[in-house]
Amino acid sequence: MQWRALVLGLVLLRLGLHGVLWLVFGLGPSMGFYQRFPLSFGFQRLRAPDGPESPALGPAGRPGPPGGPSGPSWLQPPVSGAAAAAAGRRRAPRRPEPGVCGPAHWGYVLGGRGRDRDEYEKRYSGAFPPQLRAQMRDLARGMFVFGYDNYMAHAFPQDELNPIHCRGRGPDRGDPSNLNINDVLGNYSLTLVDALDTLAIMGNSSEFQKAVKLVIDTVSFDKDSTVQVFEATIRVLGSLLSAHRIITDSKQPFGDMTIKDYDNELLHMAHDLAVRLLPAFENTKTGIPYPRVNLKTGVPPDSNNETCTAGAGSLLVEFGILSRLLGDSTFEWVARRAVKALWNLRSNDTGLLGNVVNIQTGRWVGKQSGLGAGLDSFYEYLLKSYILFGEKEDLEMFNAAYRSIQNYLRRGREACNEGEGDPPLYVNVNMFSGQLMNTWIDSLQAFFPGLQVLIGDVEDAICLHAFYYAIWKRYGALPERYNWQLQAPDVLFYPLRPELVESTYLLYQATKNPFYLHVGMDILQSLEKYTKVKCGYATLHHVIDKSKEDRMESFFLSETCKYLYLLFDEENPVHKSGTKYMFTTEGHIVSVDKHLRESPWKEFFSEDGGQDQEGKSVHRPKSPELKVINSSSNCNRVPDERRYSLPLKSIYMRQIDQMVGLI
Repeated sequence: MQWRALVLGLVLLRLGLHGVLWLVFGLGPSMGFYQRFPLSFGFQRLRAPDGPESPALGPAGRPGPPGGPSGPSWLQPPVSGAAAAAAGRRRAPRRPEPGVCGPAHWGYVLGGRGRDRDEYEKRYSGAFPPQLRAQMRDLARGMFVFGYDNYMAHAFPQDELNPIHCRGRGPDRGDPSNLNINDVLGNYSLTLVDALDTLAIMGNSSEFQKAVKLVIDTVSFDKDSTVQVFEATIRVLGSLLSAHRIITDSKQPFGDMTIKDYDNELLHMAHDLAVRLLPAFENTKTGIPYPRVNLKTGVPPDSNNETCTAGAGSLLVEFGILSRLLGDSTFEWVARRAVKALWNLRSNDTGLLGNVVNIQTGRWVGKQSGLGAGLDSFYEYLLKSYILFGEKEDLEMFNAAYRSIQNYLRRGREACNEGEGDPPLYVNVNMFSGQLMNTWIDSLQAFFPGLQVLIGDVEDAICLHAFYYAIWKRYGALPERYNWQLQAPDVLFYPLRPELVESTYLLYQATKNPFYLHVGMDILQSLEKYTKVKCGYATLHHVIDKSKEDRMESFFLSETCKYLYLLFDEENPVHKSGTKYMFTTEGHIVSVDKHLRESPWKEFFSEDGGQDQEGKSVHRPKSPELKVINSSSNCNRVPDERRYSLPLKSIYMRQIDQMVGLI
């Protein structure tokens, strides 16, 4: 009889466990427990582009449960041609209209549940009190200070901080092929230079002045360092120009950032660096620059003839600012010529560009077209060049590129928050055919919602941002590459990148929705929990097991900390001074100035500007003596043609609450 009682007890226990699971996982009345469980991407088994059906995988790459949304529309080619026009499937950038994001928005994909408007209002209306906001602002400031102070104490004058072992890092002289290090580190105190305008934005005038004097007194570009033209431009040249404009701004909105006896030294340094980068643009048959130069000797004899589109085509903002401050067209001319050369190589059928090109033949080596690595900032700088310089050709190129992106990269249903099929997602395709090439996205693509905010396509920005934030919620970080079919990371490291934070900040400026303050708080807390080490913040080697690498890249201080701080500092002069500001792709702040829209050298920017078909040395306008156009007078009124200023007062969404159900 005892064994019968034992069996009966086990049966009852099993039935009891089933009952608990039935309640907890949503097969019965909701008890709210789902809010504490990890995100669960519930896609059905999806068929790969050129392979057999693959099972959906769970958070650690294990097979996940069946079920989920019915249509794997991200794998299906978009409607094209006449059919697209007839169906209205693809569209020009739409302007947001008042409304709300309904419960269908990402909810079923991310394992959340929709809530009605009353509950949304209860949870988010006034849900981020001023005291909490000030606490998060101070936490972001403290994060920057901890990283910066440790760099100055343990690493300066070297380029980067190794935060685990508390020492500095410079170029890898023993292994010139270590491009991951040598492309970025030029033996010019990179982290200090890159962080200058962050010090100003945080109102630390004494440290800003001290740092500027250190840069002037100790940094030189007369170094036997071979660096990537793109990285030196966005990190160093851009920061020098931004800091120079902060110093010479007559309004001084961030406090007294003036330097006693300042004689435009930072501008002279920017000019010196740019001159050392110019050999990259010479002796190329297309006008597209070599990817690397030696700061002493020019292009290395064994230089690679292949470069990525973003690296070659994202120099115009910094080079253009320099040209217009100096009154010297040289720098803008070579950068603009490179952009046009790449633009002219786009596919005649799709209008898309590839991600790697041969600078001598103009042939596409990498035919993948997407929004991430290799292409991201190319699109960004088409728009931002127009915002800064007012050249309508830049806007026309951007609008054409954006239409092609919408036509061939955007998959899923038309609307973010309603309709049949999967929510929208931007995929990687073949530039010539528009056919899907793989099923992953990379973390750099998280910048794109911020760019969409600048053109007013806020609804799409909200939807795409939700996808990246959902991945962050799952791992506490954004893996470098995520496979949306397998629902698992393909590349597992996270080097403290800023792109998701940037888009979060810009979406908050556009919508003033407190949801994005919650997102920022979540990111801040994750960084504190998983990446803080003895002397700074370390790269995550593995987003699942949270193992670390001993590196703190300079963009952590110049971008990640800056955007987090600005997200919570509503009273910052960036938002309140009346001056229109724009951020470069490295997060350096630039005021939109009327002087930057004055170009006396338009004749040099014609299609046939000095480029012969044999690829002989290119004639450039002669560089005059260094002379400074007064950059201290900012223009408060931006020309009417610039329709993309922030903040956009769009309040048409009930934001992604059901996306995660976790906040």
